[in-house]
Amino acid sequence: MVFAIVLVLIVVASVLFHVLSPWQATAAASNWGSIDAALFITLLITGIFFIAVTLFMAVAIIRYRHKAGRRAAYQPENKKLEWWLIGITSVGIIGLLAPGLVVYHDFVRVPDNAQEMEVVAQQWQWSFRFPGQDRQLGKSDVKWIGSANPFGLDPNDPAGQDDVLIRNNQVRLPLDQPVKVLLRSKDVLHNFYIPQIRSKMDMVPGMVSYFWFTPTKLGNYEVLCAEYCGLAHYNMRGHMIVEEPAAFEQWLNNQPTFAQTLRTAAKPSRETLLEAGRQLAQSHGCQACHSLDGSASLGPSWKGLYGRTEQLADGSSVQVDEAYLIESILTPKAKLVQGYPPVMVPYTFNQDELDALLALIKSLSGVPPDEPPVTDADLALQGQRLAESHGCLACHSVDGKPGVGPTWRGLYGKTQNLADGTPVRVDEAYLQAAIRDPGAVIAKGFAPLMPTFELADDELNALIAFIKSIAGNSDNTAGAAP
Repeated sequence: MVFAIVLVLIVVASVLFHVLSPWQATAAASNWGSIDAALFITLLITGIFFIAVTLFMAVAIIRYRHKAGRRAAYQPENKKLEWWLIGITSVGIIGLLAPGLVVYHDFVRVPDNAQEMEVVAQQWQWSFRFPGQDRQLGKSDVKWIGSANPFGLDPNDPAGQDDVLIRNNQVRLPLDQPVKVLLRSKDVLHNFYIPQIRSKMDMVPGMVSYFWFTPTKLGNYEVLCAEYCGLAHYNMRGHMIVEEPAAFEQWLNNQPTFAQTLRTAAKPSRETLLEAGRQLAQSHGCQACHSLDGSASLGPSWKGLYGRTEQLADGSSVQVDEAYLIESILTPKAKLVQGYPPVMVPYTFNQDELDALLALIKSLSGVPPDEPPVTDADLALQGQRLAESHGCLACHSVDGKPGVGPTWRGLYGKTQNLADGTPVRVDEAYLQAAIRDPGAVIAKGFAPLMPTFELADDELNALIAFIKSIAGNSDNTAGAAP
């Protein structure tokens, strides 16, 4: 009898807890109220079965409790009862599955007017990509991933040049506009999850999954990873800010495009630039009319051309400088050189190609290479890109906030105690050792989670330059290896 009373009290307490509980689901921040409806149907069906089974157990304990002289009746089967149980459980299973199938169908049936947003996951950080003016995302593949191209976009795909890249854990979306979320992982399994909009989806390496939703409430929503992805999984967090469309467009227009990140990447060496110029001159037939050794041809020789004064067909003269050469390549009939026929066709080279051709022409005139020295700011910027592409900033903050690893703010130049109690000064030698063999120098108070990175010497120097650039004046005492 006591057990029966306990079971009944459990049922009553469970129902009261659900009705009176303060931990109810928050108002949905998207159009997916159907997800809440499916969850409610699931809770209702499982709740009915829970109450029925528990009360049946209580009744059975009371009705069939032991009494002296009573024997249990042997009944090997009951066809009627079996059919009732099959029917009831079948209806219950259908009730559990059907709403989920309907909701998932809507979940992946993207409306035609949805804007695309790609989410790229990496241990342990988020990155985002939006299409540019062409409203089309460029192609991507792991073979193109590098320090200057962490998204792995095809540098030769015109559709990807204007793609907008967000290299941090915060993204913004416009209010009341549907968005198709494309999900891609660079390393292991992840799961993109925003609790308030009831939306989540696995991110599997080697494939692109997707869903869609419509933000319908202004606010700041936390982005979580709902799939265990390593030791720092708990720290893989981000933010989605829903704002008015005008504010979103202003923010988006201020973000860098893929083409801009390529232009601001490490500048090519002089040899690389000259080789690119030679290949362009050969592939576009320039050498058929312009010799490289001073010999006469259909057009002026490039040997000794740069810097001299040319007589034009109209009797005027012009100094051969970069502006003149660019004009002559893009609009050859604008200024015709005296003694040469107007046979050259206009070319549509981009700025990088023009720079390569100019470097080749200038080299044939003995002009010293135009290679300004790399400044500390340039090196630090290159190091910042490396830190972003390798996921360093997922564990190491740059603003002094605590994280999985020590903050880089104020790190350089500090004296830090290691796990064995040994004090060490954080200088270049220490940082080099800590990056290449992080298990050898564990800072006190931090777990040995950091993997070993294989970086070239110039990449290592750039990363250290970035750490030095944000050393600043900080009172943070948690300094350690990256």
